[in-house]
Amino acid sequence: MNKGIWILLVIIAGAMLPIQAGLNTRMGKVLDSPSWATLISFIVGAIGMLAYVAVNREALILGSVKSAPAHLWVAGLLGAFYVTVMVLAFPRLGPALTFGLAVAGQLLISLLLDHFNLLVPHPHPINLYRILGILLIISGVVIIRKF
Repeated sequence: MNKGIWILLVIIAGAMLPIQAGLNTRMGKVLDSPSWATLISFIVGAIGMLAYVAVNREALILGSVKSAPAHLWVAGLLGAFYVTVMVLAFPRLGPALTFGLAVAGQLLISLLLDHFNLLVPHPHPINLYRILGILLIISGVVIIRKF
């Protein structure tokens, strides 16, 4: 796929996050448990991914699973933490502030990952323009919080 399609898919995926948080928050209220809502969200997601893998007939090589470094398994815990925090923060902060803060946090860490070439294929050093972009995002979050 060309880069334009990937950009569109990322925008669509990002647009779905507040919807997912809202649905998970409502599920948490129905169940009277944000933790169970998060677990159910992951189970439904896992079922969806199993169906996707089955339809695409993607083989899993067990040796490669066993050889994966332990630190890579932390991604699942990070996902669970993220979804749980969103379920809890969404009704307290509202969608705009919750996701404004989340995006600011994502961009700050992404900037560091890029700069120090961590978990990315190519380094992208921090420069004045990238710092300015982060400051503009943080300014936007402050404005959202004030108004």
